[in-house]
Amino acid sequence: MEQIAILDFGSQYTQVIARRIRELNVYSTILRYDTPAAEIKKLGIQGIILSGGPSSVYAEKAPLPDKAIFKLGIPVLGICYGVQLMGHYLGGKVEKGAKREYGKGILSVLDKDCPLFKDLPSDLQVWNSHGDKLTRIPKDFVAVARTDNSEYAAIVHSGKRFYGIQFHPEVVHTPKGREILSNFVLGICGCAATWTMKNYIEQACAEIRAQVGKERVILGLSGGVDSSVAAALLHRAIGDQLTCIFVNNGLLRAKEAEVVQEVFGRNFQIRLQYENATKLFLSKLKGVTDPERKRKVIGKTFIDVFQAATKKAGKAKFLAQGTLYPDVIESVPIDGNPAHMIKSHHNVGGLPKNMKFQLVEPLRCLFKDEVRTLGAELGLPKEIVQRQPFPGPGLAVRCLGDLTPSKLDILREADRIVVEEMKAADWYYRTWQSFAVLLPVRSVGVQGDERTYAFTIALRIVESQDGMTADWVKLPYELLEKISTRITNEVRGVNRVVLDLTSKPPGTIEWE
Repeated sequence: MEQIAILDFGSQYTQVIARRIRELNVYSTILRYDTPAAEIKKLGIQGIILSGGPSSVYAEKAPLPDKAIFKLGIPVLGICYGVQLMGHYLGGKVEKGAKREYGKGILSVLDKDCPLFKDLPSDLQVWNSHGDKLTRIPKDFVAVARTDNSEYAAIVHSGKRFYGIQFHPEVVHTPKGREILSNFVLGICGCAATWTMKNYIEQACAEIRAQVGKERVILGLSGGVDSSVAAALLHRAIGDQLTCIFVNNGLLRAKEAEVVQEVFGRNFQIRLQYENATKLFLSKLKGVTDPERKRKVIGKTFIDVFQAATKKAGKAKFLAQGTLYPDVIESVPIDGNPAHMIKSHHNVGGLPKNMKFQLVEPLRCLFKDEVRTLGAELGLPKEIVQRQPFPGPGLAVRCLGDLTPSKLDILREADRIVVEEMKAADWYYRTWQSFAVLLPVRSVGVQGDERTYAFTIALRIVESQDGMTADWVKLPYELLEKISTRITNEVRGVNRVVLDLTSKPPGTIEWE
């Protein structure tokens, strides 16, 4: 498989570079900045991109690559810190600029024949983010573009196919950045645009079969996007060697247990073990009001239930998880020392070490939207592959205060109405999350000429790219009115609906 390697020097944009290359239908992989050249050669890489980063090449703990990467005979593109590294390693000079260059700028292309700027205009808007700059370029390099602040904004060694640019082509603020990356990946590196989800399915199935052989695999199926797609892919690869365990903790959305059993058990014919632990979870949560305590109780109870369920499922050697690519990429802090921050909050994360399974992670090289595309290619319904994120503790973090079956039923019904109306108005798939929250607040109301004293439902509807930051969505008043009217008319025990107008930060998306 043709692929481009990105050496990560701690840039906030490293994952964006990887995404942009995959959008060109070429596979990209992110590697540590100090990955040995010999290892890169074994991977059969077609080209290397040196990412940006917050360090100076002269800093005491600056992250530096294996110098032998420049002797592999494959094209190299240095971006921002990457071009400074290239200049520093190959005989040029890097100094702190008289003035820093941040934000939009104009790049003037000096050599229209340079393959990196093929079919692009002479003047390009670009995005800069640097304080250092090249003041002398290495021998046999030439400058092919400049900005007002840098005469070496783009440099080339055409004989060795080394390219360096001081700006960031991966961000949207460089409008022609996609074309620049395409010229490097497809033109200079000669990659074919053949990496598609259809091809990935074949490749992934082959890798799964090679890893597990004839052994059995267990997957904790939550009904969320990641575990659902992992289940469908594993089933495509190994069929009845897979057993999915679905735990109903009593904190699921309306009809969720039925939908999961219908889609995976009856439609996909996946071996599905259903564990209804509703009474157990609610008994453990009785009287618990502290949010963190709720999470710990739910996590501990899930482990106990899942561990018992695996024994009932029979002997299995492998445990599958829906781990995604961002979960396994090691981050690099500004001092250059790898942080080894591999996340552990996967679909059945936190399982005890005495569960002697080997891991299968069939989605570990994919980003979230690629997982959704894969799910659609595997035949999963839109309601599953495009569903909004749902917290691991379920409705427990949306029902404030103590949890009771009646309060959860109220919340479940209100949430169902929110989802129904958002879908009917074509807003559900345009937002990151839209859901109801049951507040531990009762207020006086009038319903059917009677005085009521009932609960309040808060609507939380936000837009976001990754859940790290979020803003509330400005829904049409007519839609908000319809949701509110339906909830107060149809959900017994609720007489008031309010709208949460808080962004993240300062608030969080979930209320607990």
